[in-house]
Amino acid sequence: MNDPRHYFVTDTLRNGTTVTIRAIRPEDKPKLVSAFRNLERETVYTRFFQYVKELTDQDLKRATEIDFDREVALVVTANLEDEETIIGTGRYVVFEETDVGRNAEVAFIVEEDYQGLGIASRLFRHLVQIGRQNNVSRFKADVLSGNQAMLRVFAGSGLPMKQQRDGGVVQVTLSLDETGS
Repeated sequence: MNDPRHYFVTDTLRNGTTVTIRAIRPEDKPKLVSAFRNLERETVYTRFFQYVKELTDQDLKRATEIDFDREVALVVTANLEDEETIIGTGRYVVFEETDVGRNAEVAFIVEEDYQGLGIASRLFRHLVQIGRQNNVSRFKADVLSGNQAMLRVFAGSGLPMKQQRDGGVVQVTLSLDETGS
C-alpha cells in the first residue's frame, strides 16, 4: 500500500488549469489561512454549518498535523502568480471501527473561482482510493440540502448511496466496498 502522507498527483481541470492534488503538510498552515480568507461567507457556511471568521491556531494544527491513518487530508493547489496556492481541500476522519471496516466522515471545500471545474469530484475519487487502502468501508457526510453541487458529486461518484433528510440537512452514506454491498 502506498503511504498517503506522500500522496501527490497532477491533473488538469476543465478550464485547462494544471493542479496538484497532494497530502496536506504541517507547513501548509499559512497557505491554508490565505485560502480560508479568500472564501466567501456562504461557502464557509456550507462546509462548517456556521459562519467562521478565521481559523484558530488549534484549527490549523488539527487541519495540518494529521496521522494519515484515522484521518487523511488532501489539498488541491494551483500555481498562481508563481506561488503554490491552495484552491480546495478534502478530508476524511474515521469515527467508527466495525467488523466490516471503518466508517469515516468526508468533507470538502473549494474556492469559489474554481467551483464547477471538477475539483470536489477529483478529491472525492482520490479519498475513496486512499480510504479503500486504509480499510474504510463507508463514507458519511452531512450536507446542507441547498448544497446541490456537493450532492451531485456524491450521486455522480458511481458508489452505492443512501440519503436521509433531517430538516435542512441531508445525511449521505456511501459504500466504498467494491462489490457494491
